[in-house]
Amino acid sequence: MAHTPLSGTQHSLRAGGYEAVIASVGASLRSLTYEGRNLTVPFDADEVRPNFRGATLAPWPNRIIDGRYVFGGVERQLALTEPRRSHALHGLAGWLEFEAIDKGASHVTLAAVIEPQIGYPWRVTVTTTFALNSEGLTQTVIATNDSRESVPWGTSAHPYLSAGESALDSWSLELPASDVLAVAGERLLPDGLGGVDDSDPERFDFRRARSLGAVEIDHAYTGLLPDADGLTTVRVTDAAGRGVAIIWDAACPWVQVHTADQPDGPSNPNHRIGLAVEPMTCAPDAFNADAYPYDTGLIVIEPGGTSTAHWRIVAIA
Repeated sequence: MAHTPLSGTQHSLRAGGYEAVIASVGASLRSLTYEGRNLTVPFDADEVRPNFRGATLAPWPNRIIDGRYVFGGVERQLALTEPRRSHALHGLAGWLEFEAIDKGASHVTLAAVIEPQIGYPWRVTVTTTFALNSEGLTQTVIATNDSRESVPWGTSAHPYLSAGESALDSWSLELPASDVLAVAGERLLPDGLGGVDDSDPERFDFRRARSLGAVEIDHAYTGLLPDADGLTTVRVTDAAGRGVAIIWDAACPWVQVHTADQPDGPSNPNHRIGLAVEPMTCAPDAFNADAYPYDTGLIVIEPGGTSTAHWRIVAIA
């Protein structure tokens, strides 16, 4: 019997100097290269995906605090999938097997169903297309509410961007965002929205490209500053100016940035291995939108309705 890799069925795409491999478990971007250099941190096909590296996040990105939320007047309790912090992390789709429903040399469309379950008693079909061309890799995520009730929804991706083989500390980051969500303590509890230049600009203000240095970031940003076409672009480059960018539109008003610091530090081979840049349709803990004085971006999909988001990763030569 043929062996199926631990990360699932592999879908290889090629176009315009780019190559991508999509793994079916979690509809995960396993690798993305341009002219042979990594644009994202890869993992092996026959490897249990490290955490959420490259995964499609749905029906919520980031964390739901304590796994509890109220929707439609009913309190729900989700499984706590981030035991160290006692939160429900990154949704329910990350370990689902996605089936290929359309495939070509430069694209693949995958689909999976989030079935009704304790804590999220609704059925949602998630369809995602990865498409390569000379302008990079675009991922589109479409949610369809197959339930008889409205459903809360959010989505994101979790690529770890790579500007090359040099250390992350030497990379430059350009992040056009004016606001950052403060977090409290080791549990990263949302603790108020403020300007990136208010309390610690050296750590948080990257509106102009500059070196990351030794800063540690695991924060959500908003107040995005799009270009004339309405697109937000985050750029990560090495000392020679080569690197990678991720681009998205107003469907994602938030972005999580994480310097991949590990609790055990440099002894962990994944410590600061890449820069996670996660365009998000909503804020952390958005299912508890009423608890916050700012717009969390929570999406509510009506029965039979859909919601769409997309982003694109492109090489900076």
